[in-house]
Amino acid sequence: MARLMRSFCLGVAALLCFMPALAADYPTKPVTLVLAFPPGGPADVLGRTIGKKAGDLLGQTFIIENRPGAGGNIAAEHAARAAPDGYTLLLGDQSSLVANASLYKKLNYDSSRDFAPIAFIGTQANILIVHPSVPANTVSELVALAKANPGKLNFASGGYGVASHLSGELFKSRAGINIVHVAYKGTGPATQDLLAGRVQISFPASTSVIGHIKSGKVRALAVTTAKRTAILPDIPTVAESGLPGFDLATWHGIVAPAATPKDILATLERTIVAALRDPAVREALTKIGEDVVAGSQEEFAAFIKSETPKWRAIVKLSGAQLD
Repeated sequence: MARLMRSFCLGVAALLCFMPALAADYPTKPVTLVLAFPPGGPADVLGRTIGKKAGDLLGQTFIIENRPGAGGNIAAEHAARAAPDGYTLLLGDQSSLVANASLYKKLNYDSSRDFAPIAFIGTQANILIVHPSVPANTVSELVALAKANPGKLNFASGGYGVASHLSGELFKSRAGINIVHVAYKGTGPATQDLLAGRVQISFPASTSVIGHIKSGKVRALAVTTAKRTAILPDIPTVAESGLPGFDLATWHGIVAPAATPKDILATLERTIVAALRDPAVREALTKIGEDVVAGSQEEFAAFIKSETPKWRAIVKLSGAQLD
């Protein structure tokens, strides 16, 4: 019995010694970064830009895997069920990591339980824009117009529960106005109808409408974030424009399956934060409207925690719930 116990202890000790060695060798093969967005869009560019630099720093390729659909749930569920070995990561956002838990009646993953934060990438402002025919050049003028014409102004979004929808719902509530939500299947169709004057107001992500703002096809009144965005520094915030405390942003960060070893998470954190601090990467992300934060695991975890009650309240306010 003593001999068996001694052999068992030696075996356990050898295993414990071996496990850190495996983690220290990480990564030994390509890393997959799962995106909830189709190829070609701003989030896809964001993921590929970070993945390329992180791969260079780690000496391994980052493979981008696009799994769009269901408001980010398809990608998130896939990543949540992946092996917790550091080889499958998720580019998460406010929908997949926070809002969907309140928006959908049933999810096949629990973002608070199934993921470990790695790094906070940054935020992206949504822009309050109006068709040029709308006789309002400021937020206060738009609010006054809406109060004088309850239920007669429409705001377009890329679909129920997305940031452009919930930005509009929060704006309605804080301003005390009645504007009618019109949901589209994506930001593209919503923007096209705004350009055509079929709807009057929208709150799209900044990158999707920068060109239209600069060409004068739409008028930008404010950004939804607490601070002005680098891509449109002259556009005031909603908070500056008469609704103090207004703060809602599209945001991005990278997470891994929850049981991923801590030393692998630390390696990924160091690598991704270093990639985000690279001047060329920051410049590329700024051009697509991302205000880079480059936050740590702890900072991203704290940010998610702070965002959860806010998005839960906004979803409840919107009255939207999806199967």
